[in-house]
Amino acid sequence: MGIVEMNKDGNFPNVRLLFDNDTGIDDALALAYLCACDHVQIEALTSTPGNVDVEQVAANNRALLALCERPEVPILIGAQDPLQIPLVTTPETHGPQGVGYATLPDRGTTASSEADAVDYWIDAARANPGELTVLLTAPLTNFALALRREPRLPWLLRKVVIMGGAFYYQGNTTPTAEWNTHVDPHAAKEVFAAYTAAAEQGLESEKLPIVCSLDTTERFEMQPEFLTRLAEEAGCTESELVLASDPEGTLSNSSNPLVRYLSDALRFYFEFHRHYDQGYIAHVHDYFAAGVAAGTLGYQSRPATVDVETESTLLFGTTVADYRGLWGKPANARIVSSNDPESGFAELLTRLGALARKLDTNS
Repeated sequence: MGIVEMNKDGNFPNVRLLFDNDTGIDDALALAYLCACDHVQIEALTSTPGNVDVEQVAANNRALLALCERPEVPILIGAQDPLQIPLVTTPETHGPQGVGYATLPDRGTTASSEADAVDYWIDAARANPGELTVLLTAPLTNFALALRREPRLPWLLRKVVIMGGAFYYQGNTTPTAEWNTHVDPHAAKEVFAAYTAAAEQGLESEKLPIVCSLDTTERFEMQPEFLTRLAEEAGCTESELVLASDPEGTLSNSSNPLVRYLSDALRFYFEFHRHYDQGYIAHVHDYFAAGVAAGTLGYQSRPATVDVETESTLLFGTTVADYRGLWGKPANARIVSSNDPESGFAELLTRLGALARKLDTNS
């Protein structure tokens, strides 16, 4: 019943992007991809605590932007903690620094305060009504704070893309809850409540958040052979082999800095998924959401009314979707119902390969 949303001719309109993340291996992959998209202008990168604490998120972002030769992008620190509960990070999933075995020097020393990050969003949206796309691949803490201060944001923004939630699908943190939502369910609940209020006031359906939940992001299942193909696409003379039989923690010897960084980060992610009996693979959730925000990946979506459980111990952080209007409330989100991983990985390979060649030439 959803509308197919896909650009078929490969000519993508320019996207002005506010990107909020908690870098994070798949956040890092998404950021590298966006840096490889010539039609995407990253207006600001805001950091939210999640996979690691917020200072480490900002450090990861600074280092990766420097590698991708995008040091001009402002990096703003958002909230220090979730709205109402203590922060829980994921060193077992993303490594102690958030990017697996990858290492880069942090070439920056400062980042702005939480007020600067949230106020930046609000000021930018007011100054550019209908022009900015927001991509959220972290807990929704910063976005909830921004909506508190400026309830007109749903009208001011061009598009909002959220990676989070699980609907009729097993959670990856509890049996029913997805990680980003579980870290700060109160923030997610506030965000969807704000969009319910906006819908009741006549917000256009195309401005409702596009929600990339585990139902479809886990279809983006990266195999280690992707890194072999990336090295080839980047023009590397040496093969990049990431094998399940390698000792854990084996590091890349690639001469290409981007290939080496992504290989070391993703190897940790492959190992993590194997530890949890999912195979030597990596679910690259945030890349799919980045492709939706950039307009490069096709998908279908269904309107729904979304709410988040914050009271039940058993179901804490669970997202619930009403597709049939049983609550008597208007739709407050568009939940992605299908996508195309095969073409998505082909797109990722082409873009990252071109960026890797460029960085190798410039180094």
